[in-house]
Amino acid sequence: MSTRAEQVLNRPLALGSAKIPNRLAMAPMTRMHSPGGVPGPDVAAYYARRAAAGTGMIITEGTYIGHPTAGESDQVPRFAGTEQLQGWGRVAQEVHAAGAAIMPQLWHIGIQRTAGAPPFTDAPSVGPSGIALDGTTGAGTALTLADIDDLIASFAQAEHLGFDGVELHGAHGYLIDQFLWQRTNHRTDSYGGDPVSRTRFAADIVEAVREKVSADFPVLLRFSQWKADHYHAQIAPTPEDLDTVLAPLARAGVTAFHASGRRYWEPAFPESDPDLNIAGWAKKVTGLPAITVGSVGLDGVFAPDRLGRSAEVTGIDALLDRLEAEEFDMVAVGRALLADPAWAEKVLSGRGDDLISYTKDAVRTLH
Repeated sequence: MSTRAEQVLNRPLALGSAKIPNRLAMAPMTRMHSPGGVPGPDVAAYYARRAAAGTGMIITEGTYIGHPTAGESDQVPRFAGTEQLQGWGRVAQEVHAAGAAIMPQLWHIGIQRTAGAPPFTDAPSVGPSGIALDGTTGAGTALTLADIDDLIASFAQAEHLGFDGVELHGAHGYLIDQFLWQRTNHRTDSYGGDPVSRTRFAADIVEAVREKVSADFPVLLRFSQWKADHYHAQIAPTPEDLDTVLAPLARAGVTAFHASGRRYWEPAFPESDPDLNIAGWAKKVTGLPAITVGSVGLDGVFAPDRLGRSAEVTGIDALLDRLEAEEFDMVAVGRALLADPAWAEKVLSGRGDDLISYTKDAVRTLH
């Protein structure tokens, strides 16, 4: 007899041309196990284990785009360079062989980068206005229009290597999000000002990627209200504001929105709806598919000290209720899947007692 989890989660989903066997995705989580930016056999096996155990889609950890200002660690994988792309090609092959879809997440950390950090130590820290997440001015270099054109091209030039789609990281205070957020975007040209103008950078990236791929190739955009260490930040204080932000991105060609909340059960705008979360609102205002994420399967939320706090296993009945009600279309699982590669298989088969709790040790190895 099938479990309720299997009935609700084990349904196929099409996102454009991507055929996903169920409603479970692995959320992107930085692992820093790719020396020289090259994902090796251990990275491929890490993702393939989760695919083989029933995770329907893998969204990879953030991968730096091919621009010297993109990141600040030579252990984080890059999505540019011959050796790096060959490594990613192997990852995609192994995940496909295990039965899942896979999409890389393209990433530029923007003003959060420490100038002089590897892998390109001569590169500056850049952002829309040279303003840090805490509002400090002079924190880095403000991008010129030529710089912006360069960055858009770098996002669009990423090869897709047989992947099933691509996700753009527009959340958590990184570069795309820095354009969306009023605190970090004080530009007076067409990339700043009112909320619609602040969406232009993201929309231009989506359009540039779209020009390089087929019409049905999935282009996901991850967004959030909260930023790193700024958990009460908002790019959209009301549902109407969220519509204003997401509508230009939908028109530009986004296939689905990956709406990042720290707790999937929290309402995004409680004064307008006491239950609907940020993914639910993204789906409601755009009509596009939405992926929810945030403390799925765990009783402890993401903490300021990165992934360092333990969390115990908890049930997902409330999550199943929301998915069954079509509040959103897919569920991304982060730390629970980091701790337990077989999380999907155990949940689908009703083996909740066998689930493994999350501890900080889970981030130390690719198990």
